[in-house]
Amino acid sequence: MQEDDLEWIAGQDRQLYPFPWAAVNFADSMSAGYGCWTMFDGTERVGYAVLMMVLDEVHILNISVVLAHQGRGLGRRLLDHLAVVAKAAGARQMFLEVRPSNMPALALYQRAGFETIGRRKGYYPAADGREDALVMRWPL
Repeated sequence: MQEDDLEWIAGQDRQLYPFPWAAVNFADSMSAGYGCWTMFDGTERVGYAVLMMVLDEVHILNISVVLAHQGRGLGRRLLDHLAVVAKAAGARQMFLEVRPSNMPALALYQRAGFETIGRRKGYYPAADGREDALVMRWPL
């Protein structure tokens, strides 16, 4: 991920999520030293991810494929890339939170080998108040 990508990424996040990250959130992630990637298909940007590495664990903070390119297996490719990076950094497990209402993401994570290990009550803002988050873990 480069600074030149940030406005594009924030624009995509606004199209994907009702409560998106702003460009400054991605910039802060880069400044903090988190792993930040923009995914390309040829010369076209098609996705992005932010990964926080802590000791022998990694936490996916954001993983997204733009609407026009969903359903092509790119999310799995991006997830697999994060796993390779995590393993190379010595990670033994990967964590993430996901909305229970995000069925496509849940299906992707379950197919990859993530298991639900907990629930964070009222974690996400939602149109009608708050939505829980499922906490998922993938042993690497």
